[in-house]
Amino acid sequence: MDIDQYRAMLDTALDEAVTGLAEGGVPIGAALYHADGSLLGAGHNRRVQEGDPSVHAETDAFRKAGRQRSYGDTIMVTTLAPCWYCSGLVRQFGIGTLVVGESVNFPGGLDWLREAGVRVIDLADERCIKMMGDWIAANPGLWNEDIGEDPQ
Repeated sequence: MDIDQYRAMLDTALDEAVTGLAEGGVPIGAALYHADGSLLGAGHNRRVQEGDPSVHAETDAFRKAGRQRSYGDTIMVTTLAPCWYCSGLVRQFGIGTLVVGESVNFPGGLDWLREAGVRVIDLADERCIKMMGDWIAANPGLWNEDIGEDPQ
């Protein structure tokens, strides 16, 4: 798979993030793809909308993909580097490749995932960087809640 294919996959996750933002939620989107390029499931952070702290973008996409026999040949695509919770999901199920829209606003568990043998591709996508950076600046308390920081 080449970088243009990963960028096309990121567009699916970015569309999900925009949907979440329009719903009043945290603008993070994700999609789970099979290595052959077929979409298995897509989702977005719905913590605010559903009042459920476990509905991060990656978990939403993972759930919507349904049960798979194996995850080693799947690609998780997300607009933002995954938090520890979602990084754990990637490791727990052995997702082979993680494509990240950006890690500027939040580095997540990328190094931990690389150390575990996950192929990590950071696209440093300007659309993702700007959308998340603008949202964090406007919603610092909600952002801290989302990543498990003390909102003080």
